[in-house]
Amino acid sequence: MDTDVLVVGEALIDIVTGEDGDRELVGGSPANVAVGLARQGHGTRLLTRVGDDERGRRIAEQIGRSGARLDERSFSGEPTSTARARLRADGSAEYDFAITWDVPAITADDLRGVRAVRAVHTGSIALFLEPGGVAVLETLRAARAAGAIVSVDPNIRPALVGDHAAALARFGEAAASADLVKLSDEDAHWLYPDLDDEEVLDEIAALGPRLVVLTRGAEGLLARGAHGLVEAAPLVVTVADTIGAGDAAMASLVSSALDDDRLFTSPDALEAALRRAAVTAGITVSRAGANPPTRAEVDARLG
Repeated sequence: MDTDVLVVGEALIDIVTGEDGDRELVGGSPANVAVGLARQGHGTRLLTRVGDDERGRRIAEQIGRSGARLDERSFSGEPTSTARARLRADGSAEYDFAITWDVPAITADDLRGVRAVRAVHTGSIALFLEPGGVAVLETLRAARAAGAIVSVDPNIRPALVGDHAAALARFGEAAASADLVKLSDEDAHWLYPDLDDEEVLDEIAALGPRLVVLTRGAEGLLARGAHGLVEAAPLVVTVADTIGAGDAAMASLVSSALDDDRLFTSPDALEAALRRAAVTAGITVSRAGANPPTRAEVDARLG
């Protein structure tokens, strides 16, 4: 299969603690995005870091079942990373991580040498945790030089990103190489505690991305594109949990960029893409774990 999208970032096992004990689910924000993109019908390759152990093989199998594939450089001799997720009363989760992160940088020549790589996505822990974070940043710059669509989701984990000034600087470097930045309202408030939502979008847009999207949970999505602000209402559902909701929205936005490059220039195309992302996220939160919908499921809800 040709690679439409290269996703670089962590794949791990979410250990979800509930009333009935622990459940182990494949997770990691970039891995969730890779699954979401594959379920939207895009050839997707994930460069990550997993152990050659039972958990790592489970991750590889689930990524493969989604239609994506692991880059052959993803396996290491270290144990597969984990994140213990504790669900709050509103269905959101907080995490305790056991993770190491180290991947090779991908060069512009690497990307040009793989047929049909049209987009590169990264973010989350992979962007901030060393030694792999520097390689990820280099990969973003190479992707921009190679003419790929570059997307970033900071998905801030305060316990892992270091001090605020360093994390903000790293995010700024990544955003400067990006065409599309998506972040949650929690990310925005952590990165820019003194700014409101619109000011955050303005601040990030000034770094260089053509489109900045803010997900706001039950308030829907807000974006700044070439022609100003565009909003989309959420899909109203009964929430099972919110694990993977932002990742599903991110995958949908990258999918929309691949489907129609007017996303970056047309308010109508952006509005349609935001609506699609809202529906994709809504379906995801209506079921347990990071389980993004297929393209057919999204199309059916959009009518």
